[in-house]
Amino acid sequence: MFAKILYLTDFSDVSNKALEYIKKLKEAGTKEVIVLHVIDEREIGHMSHIPGIHLDADELEKLRRDGAKKAMGAIEAELRESGFRVKVRIEEGIPLREILRVEKEEDISVIVIGSHGKSSVQEMLLGSVSEKVIRKSSKPVLVIRR
Repeated sequence: MFAKILYLTDFSDVSNKALEYIKKLKEAGTKEVIVLHVIDEREIGHMSHIPGIHLDADELEKLRRDGAKKAMGAIEAELRESGFRVKVRIEEGIPLREILRVEKEEDISVIVIGSHGKSSVQEMLLGSVSEKVIRKSSKPVLVIRR
């Protein structure tokens, strides 16, 4: 039923909790997991203007990408150890747009996402990414609560 999962992660506690649910879906026939992390291009621009930070936007992006690669490597290893085929994608852009683009490109069966990401303030002001994915996705969305 859910042969190919698109797992969205921002490395928050709730997205890590979602990883445990994905492992349980192996018994339900899941064979492949696409692990997606989106580096929000809007945050990189804002971070370079914070007083006390002496890095330009390119340096900040490299730091975020390097950190994401390391974290994604650990997730990939954990899923492979559980018997899944795994593809890791780190994209940069507006999270909702990138998620919907990857959803179409990868022809997934279901999206697995945590109910809340790292930035509670941003979620209150802009609406959460998970809520937008639920509304805009053409595929089923499994939302993992805190």
